[in-house]
Amino acid sequence: MQHSKFVHLHLHTQYSLLDGAIRPKELLALAHDYKMPAVAMTDHGNIFGAVEFYENAMKSGVKPIIGCEVYVAPGSMTDKTPPARRGEGRAHHLVLLVKNIKGYTNLCKLLSGAYIDGFYYKPRVDKEFLKAHNEGLIALSACLQGEVSRLLFTGQEESAERVALEFAEIFDNRRFFLELQDNGMPEQDKVNTAMIELAKKTGLPLVATNDCHYLRKADARFQDILLCIQTAKTVNDTNRMKFNTDQLYFKSPDEMIEAFKHVPEAIENTIEIAERCNLELTLGVDHLPDFPLPEGETVDSLLDELARDGLKTRLAAIGIEMTEEGGNRPVKEKKPTNAKNKPDENDHSEWAYLDRLQKELKVIKRMGFSGYFLIVSDFIDYARSRDIPVGPGRGSAAGSLVAYTLGITNIDPIRYNLLFERFLNPDRISLPDIDIDFCYEGRDEVIRYVGEKYGAENVTQIITFGQMKAKAVIRDVGRALDMPYSDVDRIAKLVPNTLNITLKDAIKEEPKLEELRKNDVRVAELLEAALALEGLPRHASTHAAGVVISNKPLVEYLPLYMGQKDNIVTTQFPMRDVERIGLVKFDFLGIKTLTLIDKAVKTIKINRGVEVDINNIDLSDGETYKLIGTGFTNGVFQLESSGMKELLIKLKPQTFEDMMAAVALYRPGPLQSGMVDDYIKRKHGKTSIVYDRPELESILENTYGVMVYQEQVMEISRTLAGFTPGEADMLRKAMGKKDPTVMVDQRNRFLDGAKEKKIPKKTAEKIFDLMAKFAGYGFNKSHSAAYAMIAFQTAFLKAHYPVEFMASLLSNNMGDAEKIMRYITECRTMEIEVAPPDMNESQKDFSVSKETIRFGLAAIKNVGAAAIEQMLIAREEGPFKTVVDFLERIDSRRVNKKVVESLIKCGALDSLEKNRAYLLSTIESSIELAQSRSRDRAMGQTSIFDVLPEGAEAATTQMQMPGSADIAELTEHELLTFEKETLGFYITSHPLESCKRDLKIYSTASTEGLGEVRSGSEASVGGIVSQLRETVTKKGARMAFIQLEDLLGSVEVVVFSDLYKKCREILESDMPLLVTGKVERDSGGGRGEPGDTEQSKMIASEIILLDEAKRLRPKKTHIYAQAEELSKENLEQLKGLLVGSAGNSEVFLRIFYPDDRVVVIDLPDELNIDPSSELCDKIKELMPATTMRFL
Repeated sequence: MQHSKFVHLHLHTQYSLLDGAIRPKELLALAHDYKMPAVAMTDHGNIFGAVEFYENAMKSGVKPIIGCEVYVAPGSMTDKTPPARRGEGRAHHLVLLVKNIKGYTNLCKLLSGAYIDGFYYKPRVDKEFLKAHNEGLIALSACLQGEVSRLLFTGQEESAERVALEFAEIFDNRRFFLELQDNGMPEQDKVNTAMIELAKKTGLPLVATNDCHYLRKADARFQDILLCIQTAKTVNDTNRMKFNTDQLYFKSPDEMIEAFKHVPEAIENTIEIAERCNLELTLGVDHLPDFPLPEGETVDSLLDELARDGLKTRLAAIGIEMTEEGGNRPVKEKKPTNAKNKPDENDHSEWAYLDRLQKELKVIKRMGFSGYFLIVSDFIDYARSRDIPVGPGRGSAAGSLVAYTLGITNIDPIRYNLLFERFLNPDRISLPDIDIDFCYEGRDEVIRYVGEKYGAENVTQIITFGQMKAKAVIRDVGRALDMPYSDVDRIAKLVPNTLNITLKDAIKEEPKLEELRKNDVRVAELLEAALALEGLPRHASTHAAGVVISNKPLVEYLPLYMGQKDNIVTTQFPMRDVERIGLVKFDFLGIKTLTLIDKAVKTIKINRGVEVDINNIDLSDGETYKLIGTGFTNGVFQLESSGMKELLIKLKPQTFEDMMAAVALYRPGPLQSGMVDDYIKRKHGKTSIVYDRPELESILENTYGVMVYQEQVMEISRTLAGFTPGEADMLRKAMGKKDPTVMVDQRNRFLDGAKEKKIPKKTAEKIFDLMAKFAGYGFNKSHSAAYAMIAFQTAFLKAHYPVEFMASLLSNNMGDAEKIMRYITECRTMEIEVAPPDMNESQKDFSVSKETIRFGLAAIKNVGAAAIEQMLIAREEGPFKTVVDFLERIDSRRVNKKVVESLIKCGALDSLEKNRAYLLSTIESSIELAQSRSRDRAMGQTSIFDVLPEGAEAATTQMQMPGSADIAELTEHELLTFEKETLGFYITSHPLESCKRDLKIYSTASTEGLGEVRSGSEASVGGIVSQLRETVTKKGARMAFIQLEDLLGSVEVVVFSDLYKKCREILESDMPLLVTGKVERDSGGGRGEPGDTEQSKMIASEIILLDEAKRLRPKKTHIYAQAEELSKENLEQLKGLLVGSAGNSEVFLRIFYPDDRVVVIDLPDELNIDPSSELCDKIKELMPATTMRFL
């Protein structure tokens, strides 16, 4: 193929964040069409996309040239002195292109230094740094922001010549080129003329580029919108960053040759440069870090030794003693130390463990992963030695016995029939992937340990990129186009709440979007731009878990990045690309639930003197299953959502296997397929269990004949069709991906194998089809076991130690007022007293005294960690006797007036003086008196207070203060308002406490329950307005955003102008309201912690006073009941409850059947009722899954 005679060498992909709009795949497809032999990527200050670009280019048959447009500091890169005048001292641009692997390594070092040492507005290098790392790089003088170009533009030809020759000296041997561009800008024309003259004078070579920022000319508009998003401006702003040209696109070779026909050498030099750039990256070869070994050991021998020792310890715990020869025998002389965790001897002999261990070790050593296991085991051992809680395991790693013996996981894979091959496929070498859960508060310490052990230069975290996804890109583009918020909000909310949905699919699924696009020019423009920009990376951040450990300094493999807000150093490559270049990543997840468990266990020991070994609790504990089966699971890991509670109430788990199944089943696929209902019926004996082959019983009996787990599919293929473990894992993957071609091959392989085992073809086909069906819903059993373990542990603590558990739960969520409010309400339901903060009683966190929870000081606003530490140290001398005593003993530099005001307002000083109004009015005089007494003591002067007897000082101090009798205490409303101000919620009472029964009757959902209301549906929520923000629309009308608060939380409500006009007065009245409107929800980013929900908001259609709702009284009552709860006995009792609450509200009974049928019965008039919360409670007690709605 005849190649083109031009190559683009200055180009910005999507990784020039919110500046470049070129997607690598589209770029390479066009470069291939243009017959370009090569193309370069030169993003601003980074090579985030280098591996992705390199791999796609190699597949496209286009040579990839890795490069970067770096920022060069005017002086030293470490000098961050602000310039004297605007524009002075700005960093200059310089394009660097990689020739070879040496150049790649040098570019990695340059970019790492630019972020870590040289960042000042931009990541900067300097000329000294360039001199030290110039080898293997070619430099271009860059755009109008290049130093040479700037000097030429301002008429400083001599200085431009000096700088050009300076760069030519750094990049010798014809490695510095003067850059020409033809972009339609007059400034550029001026610079081009001067640049050509400079080339003639100095003999430096020229090169033609186009500083490409978008792919096609028509995309200039979209790139301009992208710049507006970056700079938080709109297209209508006159004073904003803007490219005054539409020429920065990926021009064809013919266009470039025509533009530079007067300097053909500038075109020819692009080919020369491309031919000189020949970087070859080695991908797919792993670089495992070196694990420090004792003398005489290898990684294999050490792993053998540690695994066998660990197995010996694990077996001893269940009553099996290993022999010296490596075998084992059951201990007959004594009972097992933990009999409840002993494996079923009918299924697993004591030899099963050693046999499994030997097989796993053989695979691990053959694959060369012994060092990997030693590294993971070592940092987990460190965490435990530092009392940092570690999770029981996560993901497929829980299926490894080696991981269990090393203490990496804490779930016996043989007992729960977890498969090693689900973790490591023996037929295919791929790096293990072990996710480790650490206590949220201790994660960073473990990362520091790893950095110290393997060298800080060899360890770092991993970058990740936030993308402009469907809803977000609509909002971003809408703001940039200066469209009214309400219009943009309405359009964004039309996008279905489907995970990872694209805008293209959203328009197909939601007819209103297409209708708006056709009928509204502005919406058409919005959607066109949003479609063009969707999926582009928006910002860089730190991956929540990924940590990379290298065998040598990381800059030998990749460049580093440092976020300027948090100063966390990460790789410049995302996780997939880190792995592609052979670096090994480890997942360190910070899990707040482990912190919760740890705090609860420690609190139990302090409060009750009981040592709870949370890793060895009785997994058959009846009290725990009773709590779970009633859905009383707020705060319990993975079991907190109302949907999960409903599942648990129906399922009534009684074994740990049931817990594992609950975790696996509560997902959209199983729920929507009817699989969950089938499982529950089988468990409760309402549907018979039939196995198509006797061999299936041992595989499926724990899940009542339903294929719940991926591992079951693997076991069936091995048992019925003779698949090897590796083949079984390949089948699992194929079924998950549903590739038709691969599935045909797998089906034939299964049928052939079944035939050899004399299984009838029709039976084999039926079983394979069932496997294929359920594999799409199947869950990783190892992952289910790990999550179920943490869920059971938290439920166990809540069931047996509710006070300590709730105190720890509150401490764990101190930064989240919504959750604190919810859990305090839960405490009241559990009849646990939550006492207000008290300066003489409270600790930093929520604490426990017998059966009472005391509020934590850290939850008080404006009271920081330094102030708390100082106050607690001062309290060690003894309780504070008076406010002045308190003020005298603390350091006023840390505990300032603002802190003291917050302590007074929330009631933390009530034990010293009950009248908060008095304390607030005398705060300054109290501080002055305390400081005066401190000064006197410091000068050695004896005060009368120093010689007074015990108890007299408080009274005397009080006499010196302004008379409290003259100052009336705050009203209840004022007291509650101050509590809300300082704590974020009400604690001693709540303005809605007196009307909570009415809220229950007239609300169709609480703020907490809105997460379970379908987006787009209508709901009514009662509460008070805690915040009101008024704004003016583009048309000049007033609208409002309010926070509506009830006893369980709050929700944002949008009140558009027409409704706001009508109800503005009652919104400002502090009176309880009933808000009716449409529920809208954006996808949340929960990671499985308790309380993670999607963010709900309401678009109000009606707002009335709660008293008005009571006056109107509901005309209709709807009872939503599950068919399985409507036994004859329950129906009779329900009728009796309705008769006993006679009234005028018509009753409709809606019966929901497992097959999705709904039957609605209009009950006779004699069963009309007078709605009340008491009736609701009684019906709920009779039928727990039943809900009621009043209209």
